[in-house]
Amino acid sequence: MAVVGGGSTYTPELVDGLCDLEDRIVVDDLVLLDPSDVRREVVGGLSERILRARGWRGTFWTTADPHAALEGADFVVVQLRIGGQAARHVDETLPVGYGCLGQETVGAGGLAKALRTVPVVLELAEEMAARANPGAWLVDFTNPVGIVTQALLDEGHHAVGLCNVAIWAQRRIGHYLGVDPDEVAVEHVGLNHLTWIRSARTRGTGGSGGGGDGFAGEDRLDELFDRFGPEVELESGVSIDVLRLQHALPSYYVHYYYGHDAEVAAQATAGYRSRADVVAELETTLLEEYKDPALMSKPDALSFRGGAYYSLAAVRLMASLHAGTGDVQVVDMRNDGAVPGLPDDAVVETTAVVDATGAHPLPQRPLPPEMLGLVQHAKAYERLAVRAACSGSRDDVVRALLANPIVGQYPLAAELADELLAANRHHLPRFFPS
Repeated sequence: MAVVGGGSTYTPELVDGLCDLEDRIVVDDLVLLDPSDVRREVVGGLSERILRARGWRGTFWTTADPHAALEGADFVVVQLRIGGQAARHVDETLPVGYGCLGQETVGAGGLAKALRTVPVVLELAEEMAARANPGAWLVDFTNPVGIVTQALLDEGHHAVGLCNVAIWAQRRIGHYLGVDPDEVAVEHVGLNHLTWIRSARTRGTGGSGGGGDGFAGEDRLDELFDRFGPEVELESGVSIDVLRLQHALPSYYVHYYYGHDAEVAAQATAGYRSRADVVAELETTLLEEYKDPALMSKPDALSFRGGAYYSLAAVRLMASLHAGTGDVQVVDMRNDGAVPGLPDDAVVETTAVVDATGAHPLPQRPLPPEMLGLVQHAKAYERLAVRAACSGSRDDVVRALLANPIVGQYPLAAELADELLAANRHHLPRFFPS
């Protein structure tokens, strides 16, 4: 297994998860690929201490050489961030000056991140195809996951996208309902960071279910809203009135669409701190903790980094792909008819049966017009984002921003395109080849 961006502060979470699920997948050779000498030493050091403390006996190493890291790989996990937190800070602040949302995956900032990221991941996938073992899987955890996965699958790469939103929501629902989270089946559907949970069923609740996951119980969303309305309203960022109106629990990112103007107003307030600033500060603290040679487990502060249950979702996915067990999981993959109203080759995020041949989406109920229209709109933007990232064309960037559901105006799209391209110049060789 090769972890691209292995110097991320997330990595100790991932290696801890590998130890948790050794009964399902045993990794003999683990390599962390990262260009930073400091991060390879610090994050790699803690990662190896965690592995050895938990009795792992495989071969562990770190490198800055992608050729060496990818040679003979069976799994390549991609968790990189081009431009680091500094570029993310631009994504989250520059659009606000134009009255638009500042966010690293949604809106104009999400497009900037896609422009930086898609070409790098595609080059990595080409190198992987040449050097990894036949049938090797690329598991993308790099945001914007939906756009990156769309680019990978459009080019025919052996890849699947992964986000932690679904597993996080499943665990929160289990917490509120007082049941084992693994006893909760969620009907999760949409695009990455634009999804809704349309039912939540638990074993042994009677009634009838469906969905091919082995759960046959009554939908408990109404119970969740009745008993824990203020809590789910706070966690989703969406009014309980809307949750009841749609009979669905949206991901937190949906509130950027439903409450765009209020969010921009909050971001424009004096003293507002971007998430990039918060994470940069946290990472400095974490890296200092990671240096302690006596530290043999992931520190508590890592829970504030974000990406809750990332390791569990990632290792479960790889275990299912490796063993071909046919587990039902939520991943990003080709639609192939699962979500009515979207083309077969559109990348969606929904439940799938995962086996050794890949992720196979389960058929979904038709989305109501207010959901389907937004999803179709966002998918058109995602397709244009991929095209812009690959073409290096300023006009394609403007087209993508015009199609973005929370930009969509001219000359705003042209002004934002020029500002974003200029701010990211050093990370966009396709746009600035000289």
